[in-house]
Formats: sequence, structure tokens, C-alpha cells
Amino acid sequence: MTEEKIKLGIIFGGRSGEHDVSLMSARSILSVLNSEKYEIFQIGISRQGKWLTGENVLDAFATNNIGNLLPAVLFPQPGSHTLFTVSVGELIRITNLDVIFPVLHGTFGEDGTLQGFLELADIAYVGAGVLGSAVGMDKGLFKYVMQANNIPVLEFNILNRSDIQKDIQEAIKIAESTAPYPLFVKPANLGSSVGISKCKNRAELKSGLEKACRYDRRIIVERGINAREIEISVLGNDHPQASIPGEILPKDSFYTYEDKYINGKAETIIPEIDPELSRKLKELSIKAYKAVDCSGMARVDFLLDKETGAYYLGEINTIPGFTQISMYPKLWNASGLSYPELIDQLINLAIERKMERDQTEREYSS
Repeated sequence: MTEEKIKLGIIFGGRSGEHDVSLMSARSILSVLNSEKYEIFQIGISRQGKWLTGENVLDAFATNNIGNLLPAVLFPQPGSHTLFTVSVGELIRITNLDVIFPVLHGTFGEDGTLQGFLELADIAYVGAGVLGSAVGMDKGLFKYVMQANNIPVLEFNILNRSDIQKDIQEAIKIAESTAPYPLFVKPANLGSSVGISKCKNRAELKSGLEKACRYDRRIIVERGINAREIEISVLGNDHPQASIPGEILPKDSFYTYEDKYINGKAETIIPEIDPELSRKLKELSIKAYKAVDCSGMARVDFLLDKETGAYYLGEINTIPGFTQISMYPKLWNASGLSYPELIDQLINLAIERKMERDQTEREYSS
């Protein structure tokens, strides 16, 4: 008897500024999935939010040739977790899914919205739940939680898009109260450096605020420092483990979207770090992970001040990149866990978490 394959749904694309990054991550993950263990079903979400399936979905999305794909339908209710398509106005069953792997970065995928849908459907899925995803996604809320847990973060302010649009001068005044220049301006709910500006004066700050407003209604302004960018990968549910630290060596003035995904000039290395500092950063990574009730995976990013040696936790990424240059799998590989083994573990953790959730009673009688 051969063990039955796990029916795995891979969801990618999405209504986010990180749509293209999601496609890169999905291609990388698909390349290492063991076809003897998994029966794989690709589900792409278009930039307009359409769920699509069919043959070679990822290739169709990558070439922007999605016209021949079919609608993908999942219902947000417990049951058979059936993936359907629609033809001539009728639902047609494709398969029952065992696990969903959301390879979605940014809004409508990494922020708790999709996770809420999957919770309603009562299906196992890779990564953090609603709470961990939502808190990890919003950089401002995440920093407040870190402060409450005595984890050092850089000085910051939060502005709303409506405030910036109503009175840009007042918004600039609030932003400048954060710290001396340079200041970083970021959409609070995006990653991959989309919409981020390093501002060295008032004119650049004004431009940075207006740019960030295009991508989110909440904007974070943060003190800029001359820093080393240190990243640690975390893996697990209730008892997570941290990888060895890695370092980003950007070629731009900071680790920009272009540096990450276009020009390919940024370097990622396993640096020489003081053993005590390494221990402390790994400890803080796990503390932050638990503080937001994360599960499955996350990449935790630190800034290490080159002048003072002080360290600050920058953010947590609950669906980190899985592209060819992404640190999350690289750091686990350097820690002794191969890429295929990592993906297997993430899927197993999703199943483990679903089994733990199933212990919760949903009815009460005295």
C-alpha cells in the first residue's frame, strides 16, 4: 500500500503591490515540492481579485495570458474543502483539498483576510493565523506590541492618508517630530520595500508621504540609522526555533524593491556576529514571534546600528519571500535544513495546527 498523496492547494498572485513577488515565490516553492508526496493544485488570484485555476496557472499569470483559465471556487464553510470550477453556469468539482499554502505577500493574503476565510472553511493552511497575520502586517501596530514586550524598536509615528491629504504641512510637522533626518516613510501594510522612501530633507519627506499614500491608508514614519540589516528565520508553532542570523548587503541606499528583485546586485551573507549578540537576536526573534501569536513561519528583521552597536527589531514577515534570493529558505539551509525539507515541515506544521484547533469545543452546554 502506498501512502495517499496530500492534496495541496497553492494560492499565489493577489490584489497587492507584491503580486509579482508572489509569482516568483510560488515558482520557487513549486520547483521543490515532492510529486510523490503531494498532488498539487494551482490557484491564482488576479490583480483584480479573480480566483482562477486550470492548466499551468502560474505560467499563465507570469505571461499575463489568463484568458483560458477557469474560475476557482472555494466555499467558506466547514466540510469537504472542495475546490470547484464553473462551466456553463454550473459548479464542477475538481478535488477535495487537504492543505492550503498561501504564497501571497501583502494585502489580501498576508494580512489576515485570507486566513479568516480559511478559518471559516476549517481547512489546514500554512503560516500564521488571523491574529498573527494582521498584527505582523501592520508595521505600526506591530511596533506597539513590541514596545509592550520591552523589545527595542526605532522611534516612529503613524499618519493616516486622510490626514496627509487634508493638511500636508501638518503631516510633515508630525513626521519631523519623530526624529532628525533621515526619516523612512513606509506604507504600514506592505512589504518588499514597495512604496518606501528614505527622506533626507523636507522636500523628500513630502514626496515620500505622497508616494506611501498610494499604497496604504496608514503610513509609518521611522527614524533612519546607519545600520546593518540582520535577518533571522523562525519556524514552528507553539515551540518555534530560530535560524542562524543572515545579513543583507544592499547596493542602493537601502534594501529597495529594485535591489531585491530587479537588478540582482544586493548580497546576502552569513555574517560574523558576536555569539552573545547572535544568541540575543535569536531570543528576541522567538519572543516577537510568540508575542503576535505567530505560527508556521516568519522572518524577523533587525537593524544593527553601525555606530553605537544598538539593535532594533524592524518588522516580522509572516509570509516571507521564497524567491531565488530570499533569506528565509537560505537561512534554514545554512542552519542544516534543506529547502525541500523546509517546505515539508511547513506543510506538516499546518496540519499539526489544524489538529490542535480541532480540540477547541464550539458548543457550550451547562
